[in-house]
Parts: sequence; C-alpha cells; structure tokens
Amino acid sequence: MLRIEGLTCRAGGKTVVRDISTCFEPGLLQVIVGPNGSGKSTFLKAFSGEWPIDAGFVYYDGTPVAGRPGGSGPMRVDSRDKGLLARRRAVMSQLPELHFPVRVDDIVMMGRYPHFNYRPGCHDADICRRAMEQLSVLPLADRDYLSLSGGERQRVQFARALAQIWDPPKEGSRYLFLDEPVSSLDIHYQHEFLALARGLAGTGIVVVAVLHDLNLALEYADRILFLKEGRLVAAGPTPDIVTPAIIREVFGVTAHLLDNPFGRRPVIVYG
Repeated sequence: MLRIEGLTCRAGGKTVVRDISTCFEPGLLQVIVGPNGSGKSTFLKAFSGEWPIDAGFVYYDGTPVAGRPGGSGPMRVDSRDKGLLARRRAVMSQLPELHFPVRVDDIVMMGRYPHFNYRPGCHDADICRRAMEQLSVLPLADRDYLSLSGGERQRVQFARALAQIWDPPKEGSRYLFLDEPVSSLDIHYQHEFLALARGLAGTGIVVVAVLHDLNLALEYADRILFLKEGRLVAAGPTPDIVTPAIIREVFGVTAHLLDNPFGRRPVIVYG
C-alpha cells in the first residue's frame, strides 16, 4: 500500500500541491482527475519519487521512501533508494521526447535496466517480448521508435513500464503510475489500455492514473480523487463520488448523469 501524509510541493515559488493525505491500495484502479493546473501530474511525480517534496511523507508498504517536515526544505529520493524503488515501481509519464533513433525493443528493454548490471539475460528478453505482445506492439519491435505514431509510442511506453514491474517482489507490492496514459490513443486503444490497467490492478498491483476524460474515469476507475488548486477536494469509490455537485465544484460546469444502456455505469453529459 502507498500512504501519503501531508504532501506539499512547490514549483517556481508557487505551492502546486497542498497538504494532501491519502492512501492507494492494491487491487484497485485509482484515478486522479481535476482541471488543468490543479496539480495532478506534480502530485503523481512527487509520490513516485520524481519530484522534490517540500513537506509531508510518502510510505511504500509502511517504509518511508521520501519525506520532510514542513520548513526543512525540499527533499528528493536519494539515488540508492531510487534504484531499489525502480525495481518495484514504474512510471509512465506523458510522452517523453526523443531526438535520436532507437529500436522499439530497446525502448521496452529500458524497463529492465533496474534488474541487471551489465547486460540483459534471457529472462529479461522474454519479459519484454511478453509485454510487447500484451500491448500489441511486438510486430513493431525492430522499428525506429521515432517513426511511430503518437498512439503507437504510447503503447510502447506502457510495454516498457509493464516490463519494469513484471516480476513480483519478494515482499510488498508492485506500483504502476500512469500520467495521462491515453492522451494520444484512439477510442479503441483508450478502452483497451484502461481495461488492461484495471486488469493489472486486479492482480494486486497498486495502479494510479491521471486522466483528463471524466467519462473514462467513471467507466474504469474503482476509486476517484478530485484535485482543485493543488488540494484534494474529494475521494471515494466510483461511482458514488461522482455527482453533479462535485463536478460543478471542481470543474465549474453543469453536468448530469444519465443511465448508460451499453455499460454498467452512467455517463456524464454537460450543459
């Protein structure tokens, strides 16, 4: 389980995450939503160890990974702890920029770097192949990553993250953090991607995603957290937490929930 206490982060002299306390449990697909500038990505980067913390604490399976009382200055996860964390925690950020040619299978193999010292073994190669199969990118294995479409790159990056946490650790949980993972995907792959993420959560992985589309969050999330201006406004099980009132409070729009004849949960319409 991931436990967060009083997490506060600053950027450019401005507080962008304000005193957030929450827990992320295994077995659930947990989704963070909020308007642009609400601190969603910074929050995810902070508890994943990729952004300095100005106050608060982060615990993985009860072990403090990063934290510092308020007023003591920002703190990052040190290099040793980050190496250990990388063996059980994978982060899929918004599409990274690459400016040189790299084969797709080499990108996916990057997910295995924390698990070997000098060169990958047969086990690493097998994991990468299976991850690429699961994301339907194995036929692209020998392609130049730069030649791929945005959606194809997104699936390759998910395969990399999946390869990184493929093996369960001897103790504790695995963690998968996804920042706007479906932003470049067409409708088919959006649903396939989130169904896979939810399936991974069902295997006991702690899965946390930042999503922009409230209807996708409503359909796939087991738990939703609403952020506004860096604060946690509401959190709870889906669909109980999603109401016209909370949507109006967080996003400033009028919304209605309608029965969905094709799904198990309602859909949101605006206006």
